[in-house]
Amino acid sequence: MTRLILVLGDQLSPEVSALREADMDRDVVVMAEVMGEASYVPHHPKKIAFLFAAMRKFAQSLKEDGWRVDYTALDDPENTQAIDRELLRRAEAHGADEVIVTEPGEWRLIEVLNDAPLKVRQLPDDRFLASHGEFEDWAKGRKALRMEYFYRDMRRKTGLLMDEGDPAGGKWNFDHDNRKPAPGEVEFGGPMRFTPDEITEDVLALVRDRFGSNFGSLDDFWFATDRGQARRALAHFIRGALPRFGDYQDAMLRDDRFLYHSVISMYLNAGLLTVMEICEAAEAAYRRGDVPINAAEGFIRQIIGWREYMRGIYFLEGPDYVRRNVLNHQRALPGFFWDAGTDMLCVAKTVQQTRDEAYAHHIQRLMVTGNFALLAGVNPYEVHEWYLAVYADAYEWVEAPNVIGMSQFADGGIVGSKPYVSSGSYIDRMSDYCGACAYSVKTKTGAGACPFNLLYWDFLVRHRDRFGSNPRMGQMYATWDRMKDDRKDTIRREAAVFLDRLTKGERV
Repeated sequence: MTRLILVLGDQLSPEVSALREADMDRDVVVMAEVMGEASYVPHHPKKIAFLFAAMRKFAQSLKEDGWRVDYTALDDPENTQAIDRELLRRAEAHGADEVIVTEPGEWRLIEVLNDAPLKVRQLPDDRFLASHGEFEDWAKGRKALRMEYFYRDMRRKTGLLMDEGDPAGGKWNFDHDNRKPAPGEVEFGGPMRFTPDEITEDVLALVRDRFGSNFGSLDDFWFATDRGQARRALAHFIRGALPRFGDYQDAMLRDDRFLYHSVISMYLNAGLLTVMEICEAAEAAYRRGDVPINAAEGFIRQIIGWREYMRGIYFLEGPDYVRRNVLNHQRALPGFFWDAGTDMLCVAKTVQQTRDEAYAHHIQRLMVTGNFALLAGVNPYEVHEWYLAVYADAYEWVEAPNVIGMSQFADGGIVGSKPYVSSGSYIDRMSDYCGACAYSVKTKTGAGACPFNLLYWDFLVRHRDRFGSNPRMGQMYATWDRMKDDRKDTIRREAAVFLDRLTKGERV
């Protein structure tokens, strides 16, 4: 009996478990571009175009390898526009009695497939280093699920940057060396860019027609859309940017959107690259002496540390995780997250970059837009939905723990031991945004005071009951306590005025 092998848009790997289980002689691979997946949040047009083009090319490569593939384009008149309905349509056409699929990366789609009117067998997604069971075993009995200890286990498991059982360079973590402020000049031209081919051009026309009103520009589309291009993009980064990545991974420049970042997470998350080929390439560069240890370690930690850890948290915590809101933040997401209409230059530049590139690096996400949303008390679910919509590498398994947990502290401290909040001084130290901003980062109160300065202290006071005894925040509260009462009153009053203007939708 024929079986259907469902391959989703972020499973574009020939080694994915569903394809390994399949029989080329009797099974049919099913792939589909459907509105249900393309519109459950208003995805950035570049993300949609990237995935549709990569899916079409992957389907083509499967056919060339001898697979039977039923591929449904978005504008196919017979398209039912939902994954479960497409499976039912294809099952009826082939007389199939079973669907095999690699487990999706979000609870929403797992439940859709569980409820489908077909027998659907979901296989583990073993492209990740840690299975669900392995992460659960690691987490069991721990008072705190700190990524650093999980990361060390992943180093031991893979042998990456290990020398006879010890960490290369004598330390597990070189993060202290990776906090240099923005450089005066960046000696790297950015990620490798690819000219759209005929398949990609067809997709761009389709996406422009169907999703042209979504947030995000489709102009200057340069993403890799197949495995060969993605591997070239990886080699380009390893050779040209990784040597300086560690030093400047937290830096930001208003006129340089990429600095020394790889911009390959979208390729990894969609399946065009694998965890080990990326990490082994970085390690090999270190072993050759081309890359310093702080750069190789910091880069590998993001992949086998943070990325794997975030997936573990997402599946450990369950479907309700995205709705966590322990700080009870209820303010609506400000409109300038969509139109960049704010006088805060760091926020405006990050939103503009996000609109144009479907990309911003981790510090822009965490310490600019995320920091502002947390300080302002924005509803974390709305923040989560925004990040999921606007970034080309965003899938709920990785995006939700980064936003709900790390960025917004909405999970109560599962991911982070303290909230990632800062005044404008951090942004000033790590970027050149503040020098051209309408606000003055040096001004703490009064006319032109940086909103981050006001909101920082206001946030700490609002949540003192929760964070006052946190040993990592004691110095901040001690600084507040030493302030004169009239200064405290001014900060709280001006913060309240700012937040009131924000609520009213006024330009801030």
